[in-house]
Amino acid sequence: MRDPREDPAEVVRHSRLRADRELLATVDGALAAGARRAGAELACRPGCSECCVGPFPINRLDAWRLGEGMAELQRRDPARAAAVLERARRAIEAWRATFPGDADRGRLSGNEAAEDAFFEAQSAVPCPALDPATQTCELYAHRPMACRTYGLPVSFGGQNLPPCRLCFTRATPETIESCRVTPDKLGIEQAILQRLRRDGGEESETIVAYSLVESDRAK
Repeated sequence: MRDPREDPAEVVRHSRLRADRELLATVDGALAAGARRAGAELACRPGCSECCVGPFPINRLDAWRLGEGMAELQRRDPARAAAVLERARRAIEAWRATFPGDADRGRLSGNEAAEDAFFEAQSAVPCPALDPATQTCELYAHRPMACRTYGLPVSFGGQNLPPCRLCFTRATPETIESCRVTPDKLGIEQAILQRLRRDGGEESETIVAYSLVESDRAK
């Protein structure tokens, strides 16, 4: 039997896995330190799902990671995976006429005004990865970077973003700033994305629902 490590596709996949795990370890470690500083000021808990409503843009690495998560969920619990995919397909069909880009492939056009209008119009639609019964994420370990970093005050690309509106409700500005986190100081995510661009393929962003359906088609 052929060693799967000799398969070029598997070699590439494992290389991406290693790089992504390094990124997630760095980001999750920084956020954990921020959460310890925040203590009770951080309201994020299982079942608190306000941030899991409404589509948003994700990059190629996020989409790839979600695909890995879907494959794992399909192996572990096919029924739950099928439910996630059905929610994703329903959302895509509902958005087909107004999607700001390629509605067949789920590629956003890059027109910020059109995208912002679309996201605002669909802001009440739950993420397909959100389990309606438990209000928890079925793909939590594989969630996009925007999901991982939500809650705490964070800094990205020189921008200081505020915390979730449910967190730090009684905190002073000084307390909020003391909990601010720069999740990826070393720029690991951008380095991975640059490598993916060098390898060829799509550069345009997509949204969660499309990435889940696309990963199922690619099996």
